[in-house]
Amino acid sequence: MDCNATEGHDADQHSSRTRRKDADEERESTKIDENLFAISSVDGRLLYAEIISATKNFNSQCCISKGEYGNAYRVELSSGDIVAVKKVLPLHADEVSTAKEFQNEVMALIDIQHGNIVKFYGFCCSAEQSFLVYKYLEKGSLATNLSNDETAKELDWDKRLNIINGVAYALSYLHHDCSPPIVHRDLTSNNVLLDLEFEAHISGFGMAKLLNPDSSNWTNLAGTYGYVAPELAYTMKVTEKCDVYSFGVLILEVIVGAHPGDLIATLPSSSLEMRLLVKDVLDQKPLPPSAYIQDKLVSLMKIAFICLADNPHSRPTMCAVSQLLAS
Repeated sequence: MDCNATEGHDADQHSSRTRRKDADEERESTKIDENLFAISSVDGRLLYAEIISATKNFNSQCCISKGEYGNAYRVELSSGDIVAVKKVLPLHADEVSTAKEFQNEVMALIDIQHGNIVKFYGFCCSAEQSFLVYKYLEKGSLATNLSNDETAKELDWDKRLNIINGVAYALSYLHHDCSPPIVHRDLTSNNVLLDLEFEAHISGFGMAKLLNPDSSNWTNLAGTYGYVAPELAYTMKVTEKCDVYSFGVLILEVIVGAHPGDLIATLPSSSLEMRLLVKDVLDQKPLPPSAYIQDKLVSLMKIAFICLADNPHSRPTMCAVSQLLAS
């Protein structure tokens, strides 16, 4: 991908795309307001009935994971397909933030087609039931896999490097290939899901922000503690560099095998110190890396600390990060 070419689009084309996107967003927002059940090329009423039946009307016994924004359910359809359904809180007028998160997720995902972003099938939005339907990803979250001794052992260094690459490609796509750009704002190991091949898929777009070129893009502080870029605590201005910081945290987490904590504030002053640090903090659950992979991990940690720069202007773009990872 040519970062410079991506950033140098003709102004008229950009304006035209922005107008089209604004019109699309208005139409999709209207769909949500009309409480329409939308699902790609499927009979919506039939699917709705299947989901309600399979989850026993979202009985807690059928829940596979719980989150602040909603609970997830595994649903096997009559077709044999398996989907993941995230049920959110009822969207009443007094629950503005929940309604906003629901709309954010729909708006961010409705036009996205990328192999490293969770596949979105559709949504139901009504006063009675509000949920989102995705492709089911069998291995669950990266966080779960890193914290379990058995799955962490299976998550060898080749797989971990591939996961980092996949997340980088997805973020680069969101920042540079979507118009307007999309900032995820809540990139964590809980929001990276793995399929049977351990391929990474970014999920959890409830905090996502579509960057309006005609706006200052100020916002309330959002995200998960330990992953949030430091400038958001005092500027409240969202940029793509917020995701870049979270990505730096995620790199260290994959190397260490847990959230890096105070390691984020450590900045080795030489390549030798970087190499010693990698050796010192390396997750011991998988088999030790080969010399070649160990060199890759040292390079990866260097990229992580560049992404973790306090000054957002000093952080690279995700397009540049993707190119560094590919080199």
